[in-house]
Amino acid sequence: MAEKKTMLEIDSLHKTFDRGTVNEKTALRGVSLQLKEGEFATVIGGNGAGKSTLLNAVAGVWSVDGGTISIGGVNVTAMPEHRRAQFIGRVFQDPTMGTAATMQIEENLALAARRGKRRTLRLGITKAERAEYVERLKILDLGLESRLATKVGLLSGGQRQALTLLMATLKRPQLLLLDEHTAALDPKTAAKVLDATDRIVSRDHLTTLMITHNMKDAIHHGSRLIMMYEGRIVIDVSGEEKKKLTVPQLLELFNKVSGSDEADDKLLLS
Repeated sequence: MAEKKTMLEIDSLHKTFDRGTVNEKTALRGVSLQLKEGEFATVIGGNGAGKSTLLNAVAGVWSVDGGTISIGGVNVTAMPEHRRAQFIGRVFQDPTMGTAATMQIEENLALAARRGKRRTLRLGITKAERAEYVERLKILDLGLESRLATKVGLLSGGQRQALTLLMATLKRPQLLLLDEHTAALDPKTAAKVLDATDRIVSRDHLTTLMITHNMKDAIHHGSRLIMMYEGRIVIDVSGEEKKKLTVPQLLELFNKVSGSDEADDKLLLS
């Protein structure tokens, strides 16, 4: 069996904000991480642990002070965010950020499907494309496949977030970034969006990095769990070890490796 390709390679990343001022904050302290093709890693940590800075550094939102980032074997460290977008699908915490509210569901999907192609004035959607969108929407299990002409602004937050997830993965990105993408949703809707995430990631073998505050979600979803603390990775578990983890065990492990008993205060246990 051929060895899986490394899709994300982070080597010794350093990032300090407001250097030399009273507000100086070191967010990443030499973080290194590799994700193989199809690997789904969840990243947890308290506020200020560095998880969002890590995701934004990978996306190209922040430049880094040191270290390198490669996606699919391409060194993107110096590449601007808009150019890096060709490799990345991203879903933000805010359900309104990934969709155009005044356009129909099918029009939003058509825009996502044509990302990177030459733009024309005509948005015309073919019969074949429409049939594909219907099939794609079924995986969300939200009934949106029968509402292609509905304006996206009329959808609930959960429906919009699920649609954004579909749009971000339509072109099968080399790397999918999920930035606390269910944090703004009620628990029931969040569970539905996470289930849809699991199905899409599994079906398309997507390499995925998911930031979450929720320890249960971090344990239940993905093939690997990473915990950050003060700009470093302090826990990295996968396989059977991850499957058997419970929240109390994870807290105990965190206290042990961080030399701190702040976990209960710093991590939001939903």
